[in-house]
Amino acid sequence: MEAASAATFSVGSNFSFGTKASQLPQSKLSSVRFNSQSSLATFSGLKAATFVTSESESSFLGKESNAALRCSVAPKAQKSSQRSQYRLNPQASYKVAVLGAAGGIGQPLALLIKMSPLVSALHLYDIANVKGVAADLSHCNTPSQVLDFTGAAELPNSLKGVDIVVIPAGVPRKPGMTRDDLFNINASIVKTLVEAVADNCPDAFIHIISNPVNSTVPIAAEVLKKKGVYDPKKLFGVTTLDVVRANTFVAEKKNLKLIDVDVPVVGGHAGITILPLLSKTKPSVSFTDEEVQELTVRIQNAGTEVVEAKAGAGSATLSMAYAAARFVESSLRALDGDADVYECSFVQSDLTELPFFASRVKLGRKGVEAFISSDLQGLTEYEQKALEALKPELKASIEKGIAFAQREPVAA
Repeated sequence: MEAASAATFSVGSNFSFGTKASQLPQSKLSSVRFNSQSSLATFSGLKAATFVTSESESSFLGKESNAALRCSVAPKAQKSSQRSQYRLNPQASYKVAVLGAAGGIGQPLALLIKMSPLVSALHLYDIANVKGVAADLSHCNTPSQVLDFTGAAELPNSLKGVDIVVIPAGVPRKPGMTRDDLFNINASIVKTLVEAVADNCPDAFIHIISNPVNSTVPIAAEVLKKKGVYDPKKLFGVTTLDVVRANTFVAEKKNLKLIDVDVPVVGGHAGITILPLLSKTKPSVSFTDEEVQELTVRIQNAGTEVVEAKAGAGSATLSMAYAAARFVESSLRALDGDADVYECSFVQSDLTELPFFASRVKLGRKGVEAFISSDLQGLTEYEQKALEALKPELKASIEKGIAFAQREPVAA
């Protein structure tokens, strides 16, 4: 793939803005990426080049859409100063594995990852039905090669040389089920898959989607410790969907441009452990007490909202795939050298007395580079009380995962 002068789709990418190291940039969501040989300027939530061409063998855009983008972006981008130090000249050079690729989340997630110009190989693993998914995706005219792997015997090969492992494997929520109801099944699945990761690609970024994330991430950490390869900077619980939902609901409630909205979400990834910090919303916006209560509860219960709407036919698969793809793209950008990548994630943390905590982090080539502690400073009374209230439940979920991993033998 040519590195320069190409317009390509980049799904759910979380771009950051600002030039001073002392200022935390505002994260922005983008759906289009432009490549250029020149430094990139920012434009309306996109990183846009001062020179844009639109003919690309991997572009999803039609000629009319390309022409419209070229006309609207290029003139405005020319007026911007060259503030970004990261040049977007993506080379398809990273390998991503999706474990559970034939499932409700895995299939749309694999499609979105296939669209990334940074991915050279996409490995799809599942216990069954993955060969057809891979064949289907392999027809998409984007750079990455798609390979399928079926069953435990092929799991090790699916992980060889992989840079990012995404784990959506497990059973979905059904009406009436909580995330803890999923624990006994999904805990064993995550344990087995992470053992294979430890043996075959111990240096990879590991993205845990399988619920309950508040317990499965600690399980993964314990497995990696037993294997002697635990790097807390490279183990992530994917909580991006909580941020995506918060941004969407706030934009709708306040009639804001969605691309401008950024709401940090901290705590965990279930029920009351999900705490959107609405007082930290960018752009700055005021909420009544009633709005804060309504938005917080809706964000916390959004997964149940989807489960009930699907009436037994599944859980939040499409929005979860979108959010997971955004986190994958952010990780790819960090691996590729972008110094302005910020995402919320459930990780080992010292921000609170809990061993794991979801917060905004800065990503780099080696994983988590910094915790954005300022998000937890100057909270409103409502947020401070909610933060203290979530801790006992989150602590219990973490301990449940650790206890499970410690009593289960690790495969040699």
